[in-house]
Amino acid sequence: MTMIDTTRRQFVFAGGLGVAAAVLPGEVYGKAVKKDEDEVSPTEDLMREHGVLRRILLVYGEITRRVDAKQEIKAEWVTSSATIVREFIEDYHEKDEEEFVFPRLQKAGKLTDLVTVLLAQHQAGRRVTAEILRLATPAGLKGEASRKQLADGLRSFVRMYEPHSAREDTVLFPTFRALLSERELKKLMDTFEDKEKALPHGGFEKMVEEVAKIEQSIGIYDLATFTPA
Repeated sequence: MTMIDTTRRQFVFAGGLGVAAAVLPGEVYGKAVKKDEDEVSPTEDLMREHGVLRRILLVYGEITRRVDAKQEIKAEWVTSSATIVREFIEDYHEKDEEEFVFPRLQKAGKLTDLVTVLLAQHQAGRRVTAEILRLATPAGLKGEASRKQLADGLRSFVRMYEPHSAREDTVLFPTFRALLSERELKKLMDTFEDKEKALPHGGFEKMVEEVAKIEQSIGIYDLATFTPA
């Protein structure tokens, strides 16, 4: 190889690095630009809130199992869970869907039939939660009839919200995301963050802590217990 060839190869190599640095600023030799780890997209935010709901559904399922087996249940298991549903899911999460997600889909003529069903289920869920809280008293849990009524309410809530949240995660949210520009996503992300910070009883992280306490109290916190033998 001649000296001219060697010089040319060095020039091309150096130029290639320069182009890479220009195209991928801050990403050299596999070191990517560090993003703000606290940033959560609006749809991811809604989906992780569904994670809180799903853990409550597991609590509801365990309480229902204990009622059917005529085992002891404590009123605070139910009231604590239903209060999280009312304050964090119904009064916050679902209100965000109703204010920001559903109207945008309806305006675009997307998934309008699904939105109609989801709105009806929000209203039905609030009625069931109110009934659950009414029945979940120490005195009410002593009577066989009221225990059965409570179990029926918990069962109907779980039956509705398992497919409800799954359909939103797999169909509704991806369709909504595709309608928004990056600028709109950023604005909505900031709006969701501000609203969550203003919640009187804490946001997502706090709710995860509260649900974990309920799971520990009722004996279903250990994930390994759900593993088939």
